Amino acid sequence: MPGVGAVWRSWLAPLSAAYAGVMTLRNRHYDRPGATRRATVPVISVGNLTVGGTGKTPMVIDLARRLRDLGHRPAILTRGYKARAGETADEVLEFHTAIPGVAVVVDPDRVRGAETASAQHGADCVVLDDGFQHRRLSRDLDIVLIDALDAWGGGRVLPAGRLREPQAGLRRASLIVLTRTNQVEPSQVAAIAAECARLAPRVKVLQAGVEIDACVRRDGTRIDEDALRRGGAVAVCGLGNPETFQRLVGDFVLPTPRIVFGDHHRYTATDARFIQARAADAGASWVVTTRKDWVKLLALWPDDGPELVRIDIRLRWADGEDVLLGLLRGVFAAGR
Repeated sequence: MPGVGAVWRSWLAPLSAAYAGVMTLRNRHYDRPGATRRATVPVISVGNLTVGGTGKTPMVIDLARRLRDLGHRPAILTRGYKARAGETADEVLEFHTAIPGVAVVVDPDRVRGAETASAQHGADCVVLDDGFQHRRLSRDLDIVLIDALDAWGGGRVLPAGRLREPQAGLRRASLIVLTRTNQVEPSQVAAIAAECARLAPRVKVLQAGVEIDACVRRDGTRIDEDALRRGGAVAVCGLGNPETFQRLVGDFVLPTPRIVFGDHHRYTATDARFIQARAADAGASWVVTTRKDWVKLLALWPDDGPELVRIDIRLRWADGEDVLLGLLRGVFAAGR
């Protein structure tokens, strides 16, 4: 007898078919000459095919750092997802924390935002966050991330699955990056890479894992993983895909009680007290969280009890790092 999830997916299948049709027509529109707007500076887009976390934020941070190291003045352009009026979006706070000095422009109108980055912030290039389906702004490099933990979102387009458009859209990519590849078996990575090659045979496929970059206390000092292991920790996050964070933390703090909130959760003082109480009950000295959650929890965190620690995550390129650098250099060598 089919499960509840399978029944719901079958009921939603007609809506998924309709949504896929709309996205196909939309893509055909933007494939036409003159349908997109070109910015005055190069645009490098980072996006994905599925809803939820695929590692876009670490990739955007990685690209901005690389561009800066190459002597450029990048700006990050984002829509400010799920931010209320007068609030700053999670990713914006995270970008400011991770790469201070790099301008972050928030504008749902990506064309206007790209011009703002150039005219008001002196940027000579733009890294477009979550840009694959936002096609009105032309881009010079289109990087698409595929999460090795859940590559195809159930294989169906929204709402029956988690695909934002049909998989055939992958052919538009300039580069495909399989993320979190160190958290799955090599055979699974190979199967995903083979499917990408079938869907987009002319697009290069690279692989990147994730690793802990630093464990940071409230006062900004670093703490080593051994100290966390000895003291015990509770892991807290509000992510689209919490599994990758939980696996990373679980590698060095076992057992680790876990508290999971919804993606882009708006923390309250009550949440902070609840988390601390759970940690105290577990006998943990630390509460570890992501940089995305840290920027919201820090101001709410009580001074007594278990201490809050931020876990910074970075990409670890498994192969093709030279290919990425070559593509970035090529964006500027081509001229405009």
